[in-house]
Amino acid sequence: MTAWPYPRWVAHRGAGKLAPENTLAAFRLGAQHGYRMFECDAKLSSDGVVFLMHDATLERTTNGQGTGGDLPWRALSQLDAGSWHSAPYAGEPLPTLESVARYCLANDYFLNIEIKPTPGVEEHTGVIVAQEAKRLWAGAAVPPLLTSFQPDSLKGAMATAPELPRGLLLDQLHEGWLEMAKSLACQAIVCNHKLWNEATVGQVTDAGMKCLTYTVNDETTATRLLGLGIAAVITDRVDLFSPA
Repeated sequence: MTAWPYPRWVAHRGAGKLAPENTLAAFRLGAQHGYRMFECDAKLSSDGVVFLMHDATLERTTNGQGTGGDLPWRALSQLDAGSWHSAPYAGEPLPTLESVARYCLANDYFLNIEIKPTPGVEEHTGVIVAQEAKRLWAGAAVPPLLTSFQPDSLKGAMATAPELPRGLLLDQLHEGWLEMAKSLACQAIVCNHKLWNEATVGQVTDAGMKCLTYTVNDETTATRLLGLGIAAVITDRVDLFSPA
């Protein structure tokens, strides 16, 4: 990309904690608060459908049991992904990446797709998510940003759709983190907010990458990070921070 096209504020998993995460209901609520970019988690069903869910297992955010990636989409599509949050969202389904893409493209919203593979299929998940993203956003002015904690997932995405921008997610600065991001031709590094300081921002900026951060839910932390020149802030608090 010749210019960074994404907004400064990103709604985490749709609308953070105000609606059931990784559902279209959460995206709609985030949009009602003025957000134009959303982060979501994508993984594969057993028959290769890309759908949104954070955990490897179903129990926390659906009425299902077991590993989500072990089930075909037909079974996953029947689950209730809203009742765990609150009664008004009872019956909210798990969305596919395709349904989320349609929603975003129809409304000129931006998307950060975190590739969240079921353990054991990291690279394959990156390949399929990138294939779907390339297909769904074909001809779009701004493609989705693909991110992952799993280098193998980013490797699969890079091999499949090198033109789609990538970002390496980090919860700690392990040895070789910057070299890893460079080897994956990342456009961004997305760090736990505690890891950003003048030194780390300088390292990433000097390497020609953007600095993004998660998950920022208080004003003091947001002020510090914005002062460092962070390009994007991922937050649950769509009710606290105005993206305007």
